[in-house]
Amino acid sequence: MTREDEDLLLELLNTTPVVGNERVDHLADSPTAENWARAQGGAGTAGEIRSLRSVRGAIQDVTRGRSPAQVLARQLERIALRPRLHEGSLTWELDVPADETLAARALLAWATINERAPGRLRPCANSECCRFLLDRSRANTAQWCSMAICGNRFKARRHYRRTRSASD
Repeated sequence: MTREDEDLLLELLNTTPVVGNERVDHLADSPTAENWARAQGGAGTAGEIRSLRSVRGAIQDVTRGRSPAQVLARQLERIALRPRLHEGSLTWELDVPADETLAARALLAWATINERAPGRLRPCANSECCRFLLDRSRANTAQWCSMAICGNRFKARRHYRRTRSASD
C-alpha cells in the first residue's frame, strides 16, 4: 500500500461532507462522481461509482463504530493480489475487475492502516462534521478533519464560552 492509496481512502471517505449544515454526497451526482473517480485514476464508469459508494459506506460505518468490520467481508472476497517478479524484485499486483480497482485500493488501504496503525483513521471530533482524518502525527492526538475548518470552529466556540462565562 502506498501513501497514494491512503490519500485515496481518505478522499473517498470525505466525499460526504457537511456543507451549509447539510450533508452532501459528491458521488450521488453522475457527472460529479465521474469526475471524482477520474481524478483518482479511475474510469468514472457507473459500475465503478457503485463499487466506490458501497465500499465508502461500509468503511464509514465500520470506522464510526456503527458496524463490525465483518461487513467488509463481501468486498474483500473479490480482491486478489498476485505475486509478480519485476526487475528481480517481488511485487504484488491487484487483480480485480476494472470497475472495482479504486474501491479495492481504498479497502486495502483501510485494512493496512487498521493493521499497522490502529485507531489512526477516525471520524472528526466535531459532532456536526461527517469527515474523517488519518492521524499521521507522532503523538496520535489529532482530532479534526481540518484545523482550518473544524479545529478553528471548536476553538472559537470554546473562546466564546470562556469569555461569556467570565463576563457573567
